[in-house]
Amino acid sequence: MADINVRATPPRPLGMDAGTAAAPDLPIWDVIELLYFAYRDFVADPDSVLATFGFGRAHHRVLHFVTRNPGLKVAELLDILRITKQSLARVLKQLVDDGFVEQREGETDRRQRRLFATAKGEALALKLATQQTRRIRRALADLGPDGHALARRFLVGMIDASGREEALHFVDRATGVPDRR
Repeated sequence: MADINVRATPPRPLGMDAGTAAAPDLPIWDVIELLYFAYRDFVADPDSVLATFGFGRAHHRVLHFVTRNPGLKVAELLDILRITKQSLARVLKQLVDDGFVEQREGETDRRQRRLFATAKGEALALKLATQQTRRIRRALADLGPDGHALARRFLVGMIDASGREEALHFVDRATGVPDRR
């Protein structure tokens, strides 16, 4: 527990009684706010690197998923990011024009657009992921030997139940884990 200063006994959040679960109708303020602060700091390191290219967080997300999933279809990327075609088009054009991503026609369907990171794009994605990994490793180390599994279980639980299997399939596929379906 060297990197963070956590109180031995955290204050009881609103809606919590000693020894009982949170009341279902009351917000869990501390976790909500900690998620905001964690996200703020999680993206801060990449934000400064991205700014040197004139890129923002949307560029980072596109580059991340394209790098992790070579040949990703534009339609799949739209589903993952849940953004409009118009929003993606602007970001993708900039990444393509600047040589970070390339688009290719589908092999069987020439109307399909498949996305691939270039060597330049892969290098930037790796630099950004390395920064974020340092922060994640520090936090996981503080959780103990089961930290990764605990964090993964928590994050999967945060995904809507209807989308969990798809998200896990996507993450595992990019990581090289055999399909569990």
